[in-house]
Amino acid sequence: MSVPSTRYAQVLAWLDQHLVRRLYSDRVRRLILQSFPFWFASVVVGLVAVGYEKLFEWAEHTSFRWLAHEPLLAFAVTPLAFLASWALVQRWAPAARGSGIPQVMAGIELSNPVHHHRTGYLLSLRVAVVKVLSSVALLLGGGVIGREGPTIQIAAAIFRAINRLQPAGWPQLSRQIALVTGGAAGLAAAFNTPLGGIVFVVEELTQLHLARFRMAVFSAVIVAGLTAQSLLGSYLYLGFPKVTAHAGWFLATVALVAVLCGLAGALFAKTLLWLNAYRRRFTTFGQQAGWVLACGLVLAALVYAVGPEGMGTGKPIINRLLFQNDGQTPWYLFPVRFAGMALSYSSGGAGGVFATSLSAGAVLGDALCRLGSVPLADRNLLVLVSMVSFLTGVVRSPFTAAILVLEMTDRHSAIFQLLLSGMMAQAVASVVDPHSFYEHLKASFLRETLAQEAPLAAGPAARPGRIQRGDRPTQSRAAGASCTATGLR
Repeated sequence: MSVPSTRYAQVLAWLDQHLVRRLYSDRVRRLILQSFPFWFASVVVGLVAVGYEKLFEWAEHTSFRWLAHEPLLAFAVTPLAFLASWALVQRWAPAARGSGIPQVMAGIELSNPVHHHRTGYLLSLRVAVVKVLSSVALLLGGGVIGREGPTIQIAAAIFRAINRLQPAGWPQLSRQIALVTGGAAGLAAAFNTPLGGIVFVVEELTQLHLARFRMAVFSAVIVAGLTAQSLLGSYLYLGFPKVTAHAGWFLATVALVAVLCGLAGALFAKTLLWLNAYRRRFTTFGQQAGWVLACGLVLAALVYAVGPEGMGTGKPIINRLLFQNDGQTPWYLFPVRFAGMALSYSSGGAGGVFATSLSAGAVLGDALCRLGSVPLADRNLLVLVSMVSFLTGVVRSPFTAAILVLEMTDRHSAIFQLLLSGMMAQAVASVVDPHSFYEHLKASFLRETLAQEAPLAAGPAARPGRIQRGDRPTQSRAAGASCTATGLR
């Protein structure tokens, strides 16, 4: 038997010898030994998610303070923050840019015996650290970003690292299950939405049968969520808004709002893809830096014109619309938030679109309510519907969006309206583009990752498949291998 090489491995070996082996049968012992690293990783993810949330809140409040103190600072601070965020990613971890969810999706597809060594490009601990630093820098400058997608990538990187630390001979779960489970734990800890984390895995991260990894996902979601709750307390992301869950003819209004917001979300995703394609024209360092500075300057002008509501995650806006809605939200706030999200994401720094899409949907839904003269008492339901629909239009995960909003607000009386709005938004968004924003970016990250090593040296099996032909998301040969041989190390 080989001697454990790390302190972590030595602790595992001691627990096995002095506790697990003496108390349980070989079958139960194997299950415990398989699960323990995932429980440990879930605790780490819960702690990191809480720390990241606190850091994000500090950055957002700091940005609000400097803007309130001297609005003209936006024209200096915002472009410099954009440049710093982009430079961190460009220099230290190119795969840390953007949301993080497409990177996890690509890493899951590459978790097979042929390509598994390449997942470190997407999901290393260095990528996770750069992700935190870059996103915080962008938010300090007023970037319109969220932390939920980045938390998912960070969580997957933590699970990958701990899975790799297990000593030889230790019963292990597959690399793919480690990444899937990490993604679920990250979302659950970020939003305090355990059911949302489970549904997100089934709907977005993997197409494999849930039975293969259900216990790993369930336990990771529970442990990560409980860890976050032990530090933050039992809380709802958005509180308990008053909602009147109408049925009957009012469902026609729900359907109309869902269609319009789903269409807006799909158009937003197309805008991001177009901007990403356009910025690839800039090949030199100077041209790319100029693009980043230009994005920062345009956002600075928007923030200077509209104030703090044009920057940040948008969570304060959602809370105001749900709990203190006076019907006076300016009509131009949605296009400003739309442009701010596009500029922030396209700058090349780190930052997600989950929370910002929810806030954009809330603003658009409130504007539609005022346009249709919907009474204030009935607007909260339509605001929640619009949040689900806009997010669905972007990410094409209707049930994830509906369950997330449901768990954020604990408004179970509106569950059928939220599910209906997600399905309606999914239908109309599929007309705009049959593939989701994340699927497009996953294909791009697969190409980028596979290009890090010369494919000719590794033989035909290591070459990328059809994904080389363009931005249209297709399955690579790596996907077939990952479905059949994910348990080998």
